[in-house]
Amino acid sequence: MEADMRSVARKKAILLAGGKVKVASDLRPPFLPSRSTAGPGAGSVGIVLEFEGHRVKKAISREEGDFELAKRGEEFALLREGEVFIEHVHVQPTLAHSPEQAFYNIETECMYDCKFCTSRRLEKQVTKSLTPEKIVDLVRGQSKRPDFKAVALTSAVVGSPKQTLQKMLYIVREVRRSLPQVPIGVEPYVDELDQIDQLKEAGADEIKLNVESFDREIFQKVCGELDLDWIFQALEHAVKVFGKGKVCSNIIYGLGESDENVLAGVEALARIGVVATLRPLRVNELNRESLEEALGQLPNLEPERMLNLAEGHKRILEIHGLSTLTFRTMCNACTCCDIVPFKDM
Repeated sequence: MEADMRSVARKKAILLAGGKVKVASDLRPPFLPSRSTAGPGAGSVGIVLEFEGHRVKKAISREEGDFELAKRGEEFALLREGEVFIEHVHVQPTLAHSPEQAFYNIETECMYDCKFCTSRRLEKQVTKSLTPEKIVDLVRGQSKRPDFKAVALTSAVVGSPKQTLQKMLYIVREVRRSLPQVPIGVEPYVDELDQIDQLKEAGADEIKLNVESFDREIFQKVCGELDLDWIFQALEHAVKVFGKGKVCSNIIYGLGESDENVLAGVEALARIGVVATLRPLRVNELNRESLEEALGQLPNLEPERMLNLAEGHKRILEIHGLSTLTFRTMCNACTCCDIVPFKDM
C-alpha cells in the first residue's frame, strides 16, 4: 500500500517539477482556469487536476507543454511525451485561487524584495485591485456555493506591516461576523507579537508565518530585509495564541540548500509546535533573473528529492505529535503545490 501511494505521489512530484500542461485550442475544460496573484503560480493561468486522491494546480498553455490534457470519454487523461501518464484525471473548480477555499491575496506590491516572490513583479492588470470591502463581498457570495469550505488570506506588505494587517483584520472580522462557523486562515507578515493576538481575537483559526529558508546564508541573500530570528520568535508566540497544530510555516527548497538543512528546519519548527510546509521552488520568467543574481545558477528540482523530503518531513511530524490533517485552511488543506505528508504520502 505504501509503495502504491509513493508511486502515485511520484507522478504528482513529476508534475510539480515539470512545465506547463498543454490544452488544445479545441478542448474546453469543464471549469474556467484561474489566474493566481500569490503562491508558486502567481501570474500564470492554471487549472486544478485531481487523480487518485491527489491534486495539483498547473499552469496551462494552448501552444506547448511538458504534459497535455486529453479527453477520454467523460474523463480526461494526462499525456507525457505522447504517452498516457495519468488516467482518470478530473478537472476541479477553484473558488478563488484554491479548490474549496476563498483564498485571497490582499496586496501584491510589496515593500520587501524576496527574490523568489513573483507577486510584486506582476503587471498591474493582473493584480485585480481588490479592496478589503470587495473581498468580503466576494467571500459572502462564494459561501453560497456547495464546494465552499474555508477562507484564507495572504498579502504582500504595502506601507508597513501594521497598515497591511489592518486590512486583513477588517476582512477577518467581517467574514467572521457573516460566517461564524467558517474556518479562516491567515498568512500575514507581522512586526509585533500583539498583531498575532489581534488576528486571533478578530476570528482567525489558523496562521502561517513563513521561515522561507532555514539556511541562514541563503535567507540573507533572498530575504535580506527580513529577520529569521524574529520569525521564529513570532512563530513561538503564535503557537501560544492559536495552539499546536494550528500554526504552519513555508520552507522553500531548491534554492541551493541541502536536504539536511531542510529537515533541520522542519525539526526546529516541530519542536515549537509548528508544522512546516515544504514548498518546491518555482522558477519562471518573473523571478529567474533576481534569483540567479542572488544565488547563481539553480539546479533543477528532482521528483525523487521531493519524495525523500516529504518522507523525512512526515517522520519528524509523527515524532512530535503533529500532522497536516489538523489544518482546514491554506496550503495544507489545498495540497495543490506541494507533496503534503499524511495526504500525498
